[in-house]
Amino acid sequence: MKTTRRRKRNVEKGKVKCQRNRRRKGLFKCTNSLKEDHGQPLFGVSFCHHTSEDDYPMFASVGSNRIAVYECREDGYIKLLQAYSDPDSEENFYSCTWTVDPTSGHPLLAVAGSRGIIRVLNVSTKQCIKHYIGHGNAVNELKFHPRMPHILLSASKDHSLRVWNIKTDVLVCIFGGVEGHRDEVLSCEFDIFGTKIISCGMDHSLKIWKFDGDDLKLALKASEVYKPNTNNQPFPTLHFHNPYFSTRDIHKNYVDCARWFGDFILSKSCENSIVCWKPGSIDCNVDQLKPKESNVTVLSRLDFQHCDIWYMRFAIDYWHKYLAVGNQYGKTFIWELNQLDPAKSKSYTLSNVRCTTTIRQTAFSKDGSILICVCDDSTIWRWDLQGK
Repeated sequence: MKTTRRRKRNVEKGKVKCQRNRRRKGLFKCTNSLKEDHGQPLFGVSFCHHTSEDDYPMFASVGSNRIAVYECREDGYIKLLQAYSDPDSEENFYSCTWTVDPTSGHPLLAVAGSRGIIRVLNVSTKQCIKHYIGHGNAVNELKFHPRMPHILLSASKDHSLRVWNIKTDVLVCIFGGVEGHRDEVLSCEFDIFGTKIISCGMDHSLKIWKFDGDDLKLALKASEVYKPNTNNQPFPTLHFHNPYFSTRDIHKNYVDCARWFGDFILSKSCENSIVCWKPGSIDCNVDQLKPKESNVTVLSRLDFQHCDIWYMRFAIDYWHKYLAVGNQYGKTFIWELNQLDPAKSKSYTLSNVRCTTTIRQTAFSKDGSILICVCDDSTIWRWDLQGK
């Protein structure tokens, strides 16, 4: 009797395991693809998280001197809403990010690229409402502050990061200099509270910059009331030369993408893996590191294949459930972040026989149900979470 029950339990466990594997394998399904007519690489894609739940998910793609805004509708349909072309045919956009106008509630889209000019578009009025010139070279990534939607962070080929107040058109501060990056800054992001910035670049380094110091708080406050048309003096932009934390011990090549994962950091180089790590020891509070702390704790590595060229960025969904990254042959690797095993990471692969070129960036809709991948052949691929 005991043997029979044990065998029955094992069979039931086997069924459950098999069902889980089937669900895992078919978690996302390819529902559509399209190709933009310029035929150039698409380097950036971003979903707007500032629309209401009743609206269709909206995303933007950038590549060449073109910007396109799309809507994800039922049954995989992707509807083109708007398309923009920069006046300079030599422009090549690399990054885009969304925010919201706190006064009108209109979604705003910031874009930038090889010319180093940041443009802000109001997609409701279909106008370019602002542009900022300050970086001495290309802008590789843009990010808005999670709690102050008018504060924009830019990372540049000129080795610096800049913070802009797009409400008053003020350059608040610059991160870079003596102890800053020694080469192109390729990626940057605020943490969830907006008190820290992670940056990385071609110098193989990752740096954390504090964004909650008293002098910076005063500068942000002053930027809110500054009026360039009536002030005789330019705004006193702050310069920060010393990061809170810096390391070159995680990667041995260009670091082209870094994202916060709670108090941990996920970063990627052209080494076929994404590393999950934290500054200091495992028990150390990130906000209470010792001066000149240089130790790091590597928690896990997410390994994948054929991703050994730089400027290929991964995405984490809004709720930190999934991570997705593409490779040079059109395959996308997905990890379920709540099931990460420090000993051995397990991913599953999304592939389509018609998708064969480099995937430059991925992006999730706010609820994590739609994944968009953009490629070097100007194609856009839509994957929908099954059961949604």
